[in-house]
Amino acid sequence: MTLDWPTSIKPVLPNEALPDANWADAFEVSTHRNFATMREIADATVGTSPTWAKRLFKIRNFIVAPFGLKPDGKIDAPRSESRISIFPILQESEDSIVLGMDDIHLNFRILIERFAIGGDFQIRVTTLVQRHNILGKVYIMLIMPFHKLIVASGMRNVI
Repeated sequence: MTLDWPTSIKPVLPNEALPDANWADAFEVSTHRNFATMREIADATVGTSPTWAKRLFKIRNFIVAPFGLKPDGKIDAPRSESRISIFPILQESEDSIVLGMDDIHLNFRILIERFAIGGDFQIRVTTLVQRHNILGKVYIMLIMPFHKLIVASGMRNVI
């Protein structure tokens, strides 16, 4: 297996992590690293954001506040052990973890999966979104270029 940068792959819909999702993307990367738990993988991928992404998120929170959108998952999961960074943990097993939140404009899930391939591993991060209204559709359209960069950046941490 050749180690490489995260590759965009076609996501599968419907997905049991969010059966009513109407938008999704997915990325995969190969790694020699054997993480002890899915929380470690989630922390390495989704739990670490570049400084520029953290700044963008602060701007996002300022812009969406008048619309009544949640600033982050700390409202839903106030205890740090029940979330990865700002994302509440919804499900966890030996080889997958689901993070996500429900809000008025959209529901989203981040599904992180690990597949053993020989002595190596394939890590897949799938983002699933159920857009509820025009605000959800516009929101996804606006954040998409940044989302892809942030996910790919985080996935490089597991190589």
